[in-house]
Amino acid sequence: MTDLNDIAVFVKVAQLESFSRAAHALGMPVSTVSRRVTALEEQLGVTLLQRTTRKLNLTAQGRAYFSQCSEPLNHLYDAERVLIHAQRKPEGLLRISVPVVLGQEPFYDFISAFLKNYPRIQVDLFITNTFLDLIAENVDLAIRFGELQDSTIIAQRVGKSVRYVVATPTYLQGRALPTKPEDLREHQCVLLNGRNNETEWHLVNGRKSAKVQVSGPIASRDFQSVSAFTYKGHGVGLLPSNYCDDRIERGELIHLLPDWSSPEIFVHAVYQTRRFLPSKLQVFLDALKAWKSPLWIPLR
Repeated sequence: MTDLNDIAVFVKVAQLESFSRAAHALGMPVSTVSRRVTALEEQLGVTLLQRTTRKLNLTAQGRAYFSQCSEPLNHLYDAERVLIHAQRKPEGLLRISVPVVLGQEPFYDFISAFLKNYPRIQVDLFITNTFLDLIAENVDLAIRFGELQDSTIIAQRVGKSVRYVVATPTYLQGRALPTKPEDLREHQCVLLNGRNNETEWHLVNGRKSAKVQVSGPIASRDFQSVSAFTYKGHGVGLLPSNYCDDRIERGELIHLLPDWSSPEIFVHAVYQTRRFLPSKLQVFLDALKAWKSPLWIPLR
């Protein structure tokens, strides 16, 4: 039976197009590398490499054999790396990018609990609405809301979010209830990421869709403050369901336009294209998917 080690040596020589470079990469003497390739050729009964003093070329049979052998070897190496990493305790620096909306107490509590569970891991946190280049910035993982544009990254859905139009009974007192999305133009609204205290709300009702330009007395960059000012009666809010379900049930908020909501928004954890995950990243992903975030509904 053909020796798998001989095949691995041949594949390395073919990849690097040099006995000496392959020997250096494998930590072997050049003579051993040459001997193993010769033994493989004798076992197979074919010439895999044409050797000259200046150049090393694959024969037609060598190219075909390399094509068939290289990918299974990669799978074997990946399996070995996965086992090695699985046996190691999660440790090292974990660089994480999250949008500004996550920069609030519940997420800080989550990160704090994670660090206490994994004391050998350190976290470098980027809180920004800029979509950082994961490779250029050496970011291990980013949390992103909505559709993803970059097809070169790996993404896992960790949750989904839907937002309701709500207001307090106090705010609504003496005001006409909206019966269609366009009526919101006549109301004061509490805005997320509003510019000059104006923004556009996108609402859907089945296949119906409406985009309404709304305005209001206050705009902020995070749902914690948007929800707080909505609760205090400063206007109509478009809040994640997790921020308003309990208050709607208690009568502290009124669900306006109940047939309408924001489009369903998926939340993704994205990371660089890799064949295997470092244990520090795997345990963070597991913790993130188990976290009961106030900003999204866990996926079932």
